[in-house]
Amino acid sequence: MSARHPIIVVTGSSGAGTTTVTRTFQQIFRREGVSAAIVEGDSFHRYDRREMRAKVAAAQEDRHSTFSHFGPDANLFEELDDLFRSYGETGGGRTRKYLHDEKEAEPYGQDPGTFTPWEEIEPGTDMLFYEGLHGCVRTERVDLARHADLKIGVVPIVNLEWIQKIHRDRNMRGYSEEAIVDTILRRMPDYVKYICPQFSSTDVNFQRVPTVDTSNPFIARDIPTSDESMLVIRFTRPKGIDFPYLLSMLKDSFMTRPNTIVCPGDKMALAMQLIFTPMIWQLVDRKKKAF
Repeated sequence: MSARHPIIVVTGSSGAGTTTVTRTFQQIFRREGVSAAIVEGDSFHRYDRREMRAKVAAAQEDRHSTFSHFGPDANLFEELDDLFRSYGETGGGRTRKYLHDEKEAEPYGQDPGTFTPWEEIEPGTDMLFYEGLHGCVRTERVDLARHADLKIGVVPIVNLEWIQKIHRDRNMRGYSEEAIVDTILRRMPDYVKYICPQFSSTDVNFQRVPTVDTSNPFIARDIPTSDESMLVIRFTRPKGIDFPYLLSMLKDSFMTRPNTIVCPGDKMALAMQLIFTPMIWQLVDRKKKAF
C-alpha cells in the first residue's frame, strides 16, 4: 500500500462484468479530474492468442491437465507483482497492452490477439487502476493483494457465471457444448485455488444473484438480465460506510447483515458511483498530504 502512489484493483472471473466496472471508474476519474494509469489483466497473460490456443488444445488432449487462463502457468504473476510494487514505490513501472480485436490492433500495425512491446507507465499519474482476473492473487511467490489500497471483487454466482460462459463460447466462438463443459471442468482446480480466495482479500464485493431459475445452467436459453437480478454488496470494514444514505439513494435496497446491502441488479453503476467516489477522494487527499 502506498499513500503517495495508490493502487485500485478490480478482480473478478471471466465474464463477471469487470469491464463494466472499469467504465464506471473511468467516468468517476473524468468527473473528479483524477489521472489514472489503467492496466488490463489480459496484458499479463503469458501467451498471445495463437500460443494460448495451442496450449489449450494440448491440455484438451491430456485428460489430466488443468491448464487454464486462471492459473500461474498461463499468466505473468511475478511481472504483475513487480508492477504493483514499483508503482507503489515510485509511481512508475512496466506494462503493455493486449490487442483484443482489429480496432485495437490497427494503430499498432499488429495482429489482434498479440501484445504491444513493454513500456513504462506515463509519469505523473495520480493512481493505478487494475482490472482483470488476478488483482488479489496470492501464491508462494507473490502477494498482489498487499500492494493495493482499494480492492474490489466482482463476481456472479457460479451458475450465472457458467451461463454467461456457455452462451459466449457457443454463440460467439462456435464451441460445442461438450467442449465448453470440458473447459469448465479443466479450469475448476485453478478457479478454486487462484480465483475464489481473492474475494476474501477484497474491501468490497459485488455479487450478482439472479431472481430466475438457473439451477441447470447448461440448458438455460437466455442470460438473466440485470433487471432479473439482485446485487449483493459486502463491505469488509463497514465502519465509515453511510448505509442510511446508500439505502435512500438506491431504490428498493435493504440490508441483510451489518456489512451487507442488497439492491436491484440494474443499480450497479449507481451503487459504485456512490460508494467509490468518496473513497477516491480519500486516496487523493492522502496522496496530497503525503507529498
